[in-house]
Amino acid sequence: MESTLTAIFWIIALLYSVVIHEVSHGAVAYSLGDPTAKNLGRLTLNPIKHLDMFGSVFLPLISFMLGGFIFGYAKPVPYNPENLRDRKYGPAKVALAGPASNIALAVLFGLTLRFLPDVFSSSLVPELLSVVVTLNLFLAIFNLFPVPPLDGHWLLLTFLPLKFAAIKVFLYKYGFLLLLFFLFFVFPLLMPLIGWMFRLLTGIGF
Repeated sequence: MESTLTAIFWIIALLYSVVIHEVSHGAVAYSLGDPTAKNLGRLTLNPIKHLDMFGSVFLPLISFMLGGFIFGYAKPVPYNPENLRDRKYGPAKVALAGPASNIALAVLFGLTLRFLPDVFSSSLVPELLSVVVTLNLFLAIFNLFPVPPLDGHWLLLTFLPLKFAAIKVFLYKYGFLLLLFFLFFVFPLLMPLIGWMFRLLTGIGF
């Protein structure tokens, strides 16, 4: 019963974490002069507005049934970089807003877990808080991978000298393959980093 409740909570936490991630993109874009997300009604925490049938419903359910890490995503919040007042660094700021929101959630729930009163220690609360922290650390680091369509590639392109323009072409041409490579071969190497960040925030083992 507890494992089922944890799985349900994991899916709910995932849904709201990716929604907050996407809304953060739109909010920063709006603050920089682009009203696209606001005009489309996407600056809302109502998850229905952000649901992607595959990424928000089927993928979490499939990963749950396979017994692995429950994962998913929401519809990307659109924005028009041409509307940004800061044309040079604006796209990087918009991109960074998503992972930054996940780090903020991890810090908030991690410190809550660290200073949780003992009266809750034997309940499901510590486990549920751990879910939110782990999930948001995962989302933050994963989205910083410098491959399309993840946020990290916007950061890379913003600071990439023009003489390395061929790298941009390479990224967009082989982005999907690079994403799979990062996911299956590079990301596992970063799990110790996630574990270290988890211990730093919560004071308990990962």
